[in-house]
Amino acid sequence: MSPKSNIVPLAIRPSEVPLTALFKALGDELRINILRVLKEGSLSVTELCHIFELGQSALSHHLKVMVKANLLTRRHEGTVTFYRRQLAEGHHSALINEALHLVDGAPLSQTLTEGMARVRKLREQNSLAFFQDNSHRFREQQELIASWEDYRQATLHLLDRQTKQPLQSILELGPGDGSLLADLSKRALTVVALDNSAAMLEQARVKSTGAKNIHFTLGDASHLIEQQQHFDAVIANMVLHHTPNPEATFRDSAQLVGAGGVMIISELCPHDQDWAREVCGDLWLGFEPAALTRWADQAGLQSQAELFIAQRNGFQIQVRLFQRPTL
Repeated sequence: MSPKSNIVPLAIRPSEVPLTALFKALGDELRINILRVLKEGSLSVTELCHIFELGQSALSHHLKVMVKANLLTRRHEGTVTFYRRQLAEGHHSALINEALHLVDGAPLSQTLTEGMARVRKLREQNSLAFFQDNSHRFREQQELIASWEDYRQATLHLLDRQTKQPLQSILELGPGDGSLLADLSKRALTVVALDNSAAMLEQARVKSTGAKNIHFTLGDASHLIEQQQHFDAVIANMVLHHTPNPEATFRDSAQLVGAGGVMIISELCPHDQDWAREVCGDLWLGFEPAALTRWADQAGLQSQAELFIAQRNGFQIQVRLFQRPTL
């Protein structure tokens, strides 16, 4: 079985916090630096202790203050707790976003930069050891790379947060065995499942027999572009790293997003586990978040929200939401 994962519900959180709690959380240099190191990823309590060279009891107080102020959220994976930035929501969202912009404008100290480098190196070593122990059964347990439930919840949260439903249409690129299609069918009048593998498309069809508003299409995005189709939402979970030209795939997918529509991408962050090419058929070993942002800018999409989900095996998932401006 894949590692157990328990995500604290992303949308279930008090909508407002007192300004005093927010300013208290921001009024400490250590807490400001915690926000800085969590800019592009989630970190466990142990990893944060290593970076800041603090004991867990001392650090936990600061993390509790920041969670209470809705600046951070936590996620439990087994006995390990990961922290990441909370998406700014509510009446104070503009204030929080401006504060984060100012926080991110200051460079990290050399000590923190070196501490983060040590943590990344340790993750790489843990990842290698983990898969050395599990490689003999990996083909039957591909979720050992990344928990599908983790990015399923994140994908649906971002979709629900950013769109007014029911949508007219949703496109899922590379739906795999169709596990997400039932959720999508409840959020749109029409769902299109697009895959260039007839075998995978048939698996998705079998799993989705109960939903009558799902259409299965064999091919790639270029076929829908030729038909001048557009969708309110385009979703691609763990697709780009399997494609020969991920930038072109991103660009073609973006063309299918209608005015005001969204594209949600879940992908692996960069890693150096080259064995994934042979064992999983991966052509690319993850992507820098900045690369996806750049591709979106070039395609006329705006980055609106992002979630980073660390896995205990050392991999990290990025779930990104991009939106096309309304006409």
